[in-house]
Amino acid sequence: MAGEESTILLEALEGLTLEDFQEFKEKLSHVDIKEGWNIHRDELEKFTHPSTLINYMGDSYGEAAAMDIAIGLFEEMNQRHLAEKILDEKVKEYKQKYREHVAREFLQYKEVNSWLGENLSVSDCYTNLTIARRSWNQHGDEPEDVSSDTVTTQTLFEPSKDGQLQRVTVLVGASGMGKTMTIRKVMMDWVEGRLCTQFDYVFCIDCKELSFSKEVSMVDLISKCCPQQQTPAGRILGNPEKILFIFDSFEALGLPLAQPKAELSTDPTEAKPLETTLLSLLKRTVLPESSVLIATRPTALQSLGQCLEGEHYMEILGFAPAARKEYFHRYFGNDNKADVAFRFTRGNEVLYNLCVIPIMSWTVCTILEQELQKRNQLLACSKTTTQMILFYLSWLTKHRVSNAWQNLQQFLHKLCSLAADGIWKHKVLFEEKEIEDQGLNQPELLSLFLNEKGLEKGTDHGNVYSFGHLHLQEFFAAMFYVLEDQEEMLSDSRILAKDVNMLLESYHTSRMDLNVTVQLLFGLVNPKSVEYADEGIGCRISLRPREDLLRWLQTRHRDLSHPCKVMTVEDLDTFHFLFEINEESFVQSVLGSFTGIALQDAKLMLYDQVALCFCIKQWAGLLSVTLRSCSFHQQHCRQEPAKGLPWQSWQQEELHSPLYPLCQALGHPGSLLQSLRLQWCRLTEGDSKALGTLLATLPSLVHFELGDGALGDDGVRMLCAGLRQPDCRLRVLRLRYTHLTSACCQDLAVALGTSMCLEELDLSFSAGLRDDGVTLLCEGLQHSSCQLQALRLGSCSLTGACCQALVAWLGRSHSLKCLDLSDTELGAGATLLLRQLRHHNCMLQTLGLSTSTLSKDALQELVALRALKPNLKVTDLLEHEAPETGAMARLTFQRSVWAGRGATVRGRKGLPSSRAAPPHSRSLC
Repeated sequence: MAGEESTILLEALEGLTLEDFQEFKEKLSHVDIKEGWNIHRDELEKFTHPSTLINYMGDSYGEAAAMDIAIGLFEEMNQRHLAEKILDEKVKEYKQKYREHVAREFLQYKEVNSWLGENLSVSDCYTNLTIARRSWNQHGDEPEDVSSDTVTTQTLFEPSKDGQLQRVTVLVGASGMGKTMTIRKVMMDWVEGRLCTQFDYVFCIDCKELSFSKEVSMVDLISKCCPQQQTPAGRILGNPEKILFIFDSFEALGLPLAQPKAELSTDPTEAKPLETTLLSLLKRTVLPESSVLIATRPTALQSLGQCLEGEHYMEILGFAPAARKEYFHRYFGNDNKADVAFRFTRGNEVLYNLCVIPIMSWTVCTILEQELQKRNQLLACSKTTTQMILFYLSWLTKHRVSNAWQNLQQFLHKLCSLAADGIWKHKVLFEEKEIEDQGLNQPELLSLFLNEKGLEKGTDHGNVYSFGHLHLQEFFAAMFYVLEDQEEMLSDSRILAKDVNMLLESYHTSRMDLNVTVQLLFGLVNPKSVEYADEGIGCRISLRPREDLLRWLQTRHRDLSHPCKVMTVEDLDTFHFLFEINEESFVQSVLGSFTGIALQDAKLMLYDQVALCFCIKQWAGLLSVTLRSCSFHQQHCRQEPAKGLPWQSWQQEELHSPLYPLCQALGHPGSLLQSLRLQWCRLTEGDSKALGTLLATLPSLVHFELGDGALGDDGVRMLCAGLRQPDCRLRVLRLRYTHLTSACCQDLAVALGTSMCLEELDLSFSAGLRDDGVTLLCEGLQHSSCQLQALRLGSCSLTGACCQALVAWLGRSHSLKCLDLSDTELGAGATLLLRQLRHHNCMLQTLGLSTSTLSKDALQELVALRALKPNLKVTDLLEHEAPETGAMARLTFQRSVWAGRGATVRGRKGLPSSRAAPPHSRSLC
């Protein structure tokens, strides 16, 4: 024999007198080994030292049996203190062995999609859930609105606020909310001494594995949890206050839990029917000092409430926002991938909100992990929100539904009807009578999709039910409109009419809250979704509503524009609808009658960009894009930059800008984009690189406008790198409010000197430009290849010092028709400039000048100039808009209305106007 037990036995035998040692051997000779044989007295006489005797006993009986025999012999010899000492050591060693057994059973687990031999660690994967204390009559709210009285696994068994010990705790959660994982976490924390330290034993019983065919005792249930089902039951049960029983998946028992008190057991060794034994523990007739934790779906609460007394309820509400992010990082084990996946999900309001459900977080992570493995980025993610929800429902039904599968399809038809009715009536709570009237009172299926909320004891109103999340109700409401009708439901007058057009019209005119339902409706008629629904949850989806959806999208923006004007798409919802259906031919049919995008005040998260870019790549007729006061969410994903661009000077390891996805989509092969306007979009230096790439590689782009104070000199330099490329055909470049200074003017001068296409340059409201910057610009403007027709330098803090350079350029330029120097105090320089304009070689047609600040000499020059050239217009162009001429007049799309919602950003100092004018009413200046 070896180990601490043998050491204790050796010490005990060595402490005996010679007479007692002989008595021990005498009694040992009467102990049977097996089949009536025992060790002969003469054989035992050979062992004169306790150590040799102990080894022989171990070889003859086995170590465990030898210890039990020794304990019994000491008790017969009235050496009870020795028996107790050995027994205590045996129990101590057993406790350690049991903890090691629990660690082996609960530390690792397999996920549904894990590889062969791949096991996950609970310690590494568990993310804290929001668990709220609930009293019996609370209804429970949305997870985001939880009360402050929340607990974690660490505080689950702490006394309540009134100091009461929690002997019976019920942990309630819908399917997929993380009950089993929480139980695993509790078990591992107990093993590691971080939780439930008041318990010597924690026995976890999976109710799905219990057999109803035989009688069991509490000792039998304990033995099922022990290694080799061997346990010192008497010693364990001697301290019931140090035992915690955990019952996982309690609802799987389906027991009525109603027994006459006389039939209940008080003896933990007494075998009775399973229902009776469990009820004896719950009603505290057996082992009343022990503690019990029951993890169950809400469906079992009613029967539990009838047999429990003094119980405490805890409800799992799912992942709080911070926990969702933590879960993504734990799942991926890679910060970069986790950040990309989480930002993608965070940008999709529906997915992000559904990720409050742990199994939905797992679903999203599983799908995004596959996407990242295929593409190393999520910009081309092919999985829509609808498909992810279908994947979740497929997992839910296949792994939780047993013999009720054949009833699932009919059940889902009725569930969808309930959901749609609730959405129309702004209703999220449903009474028990409504559930019965709809024919949904099938416990196994009902608990998968609806949460049951108990009402106060003693009331006759029954319980109320709600979907696991509002977005799930919206999903089933959308499914209601596309499910193939069943014959038995066609004649049911209680069923809503499946009028898709009424749904779409209501959303368009008055019910913006139907947005998610409509979006998911588009997703459900995607061919892949139809296939997923059929194979995953056994539902047949009709494609008949597709024509209604197509017709609605084609005409939805027509009321917003004059019939003679080319139409623009002015909301993100349209792009999300098209991305959900995810079918190129459908997208092309919808967008065929539109030529522009006009978005204002939009916060473009990564998921928004995915939807937007998907549509742009299928949009052959896209000619103009205008984004005003929009922000782009950084995706922080390393990408391989485009190859074969010799002008590209930045490092390849540079992270892509937030604007990169849009630029990549706008520059796709076959793009005919002509105009790009980005105003007050808080661009970065990295964005300038992406835009420079677009300018260099998209010959169709002829109008480019930026109005953003964050651009700066470095940003302008990046743009100039693109302007210098031979494929750049830009004719109009407007860089207003860009905070550029003279430091970048050398780059601009080089670009002006090499570009033969640029006809308009607008640098208005660049206060840092000043005279030095203008002087540098004029060097490039004098280049023979420069064909500039309009130069706008209004409100650029210029003085008369720059006029000499301007005069020199004007003397050589035969192409310039518009010069804007509004809101500048040129002093004597104005006189010099006006005198030069009188020269017959000067072809200027419009001069922007603030005449109110001119000196007397300059005013005299102006009078003489007007007399000589009466057609020359001199006015403050920052305040007055003139008709479109030159390059802008030649763009085919310019007869469309101004993109946006008819408003510019108000209150910004220096803005020329409080209202944006249509492009066709603006001059080159």
